[in-house]
Amino acid sequence: MRGRPTPATAPLDDEQEGKQMIGRPSRLAAALGALVLVLTGCATGAAHSGGGTTLRLALNQSEDHPSFTALENFGERLGERTGGRWNIDVHPNSNLGSQLETLQLTSDGSVDLAIVSGTQLENLDRDFVVFNLPHVFDSIEHQMEVINDPGIVGDLYSSLEHRNLTVLGGFTQGARSVYSSRGPVTAPADLAGQKIRVQESEVHSDMLDMMGGSATPMSYGEVYTALQSGVLDGAENNEVSYVTQKHYEVAPHFSRTEHLIGLDYLVANTGRLARMPAADRAVFDAEWNATMREFTALWARATEDAIAELRSRGVRFHEVDAAAFREALAPLTERALDEAGASARTLYERARAAAR
Repeated sequence: MRGRPTPATAPLDDEQEGKQMIGRPSRLAAALGALVLVLTGCATGAAHSGGGTTLRLALNQSEDHPSFTALENFGERLGERTGGRWNIDVHPNSNLGSQLETLQLTSDGSVDLAIVSGTQLENLDRDFVVFNLPHVFDSIEHQMEVINDPGIVGDLYSSLEHRNLTVLGGFTQGARSVYSSRGPVTAPADLAGQKIRVQESEVHSDMLDMMGGSATPMSYGEVYTALQSGVLDGAENNEVSYVTQKHYEVAPHFSRTEHLIGLDYLVANTGRLARMPAADRAVFDAEWNATMREFTALWARATEDAIAELRSRGVRFHEVDAAAFREALAPLTERALDEAGASARTLYERARAAAR
């Protein structure tokens, strides 16, 4: 049995800065929802046109990111196979708000689907923290096997339905590494005194601190300016986001710490899915599964292309003392699992067993 979901009164992370959690009133979310409705000229929920329904999908990545390509293709296939009864309109570049805001909008039905980082979901159910831990996945292949195994993730994915949110699966963020404006980071000591951006998660903050740096939670869209101005010394992410967000322009040293294989989830409004006819829902699920496979292939190619482009632009790639970073992070996993509880530890053990 899984533990009870984290209550809505759980502590807020740094990005939230006093904003309300999902399930509580939020003036900012309400204003964003109203803006969406004004811009689309539609009633709350999915748009209806020509007898079909168009689902709004929120994405914080740009149009040249593999996630946008895969999701656009998802929408095209869904429309074709349902004869136009169901379509998807992808809104990139955080146009519908930050991930926290679009998660709220998905819960209240103003947005139908959203891609959000796993760090957002751990604030709603602590068991999601398991897949945000360093070295829980040995590879992207291992990660995708785990997150598509109902025997491992079935209860986890349905745990947010009391908030009108259903998790459908996810996209890999690839192996995340540290990049800096100040030079190579080949050992934990090299991070001393460096302010490094992390996702808005207590575990990720602890992770970076244990790696030797000073964790600085910050919204994704603010990172470039913060690096440029010196508010940040570096950040941690994958090569694809590093190039698409042009962070290499202001932090040209990329050190392959590969401390974490990150994960984004597709989250849907539960009520919207429930109103989808069974035959159309079967098509939706089949095409979403195909989209996850397509994205993984696109991601592999995009990573190769990103590395080639970064080298051509003068980025310096540095190998690291991987054993030193792994040793520094080892206590974090045990502590996080102890704090999360028995259901989280069971989830972790099942994920690790899949690697074997």
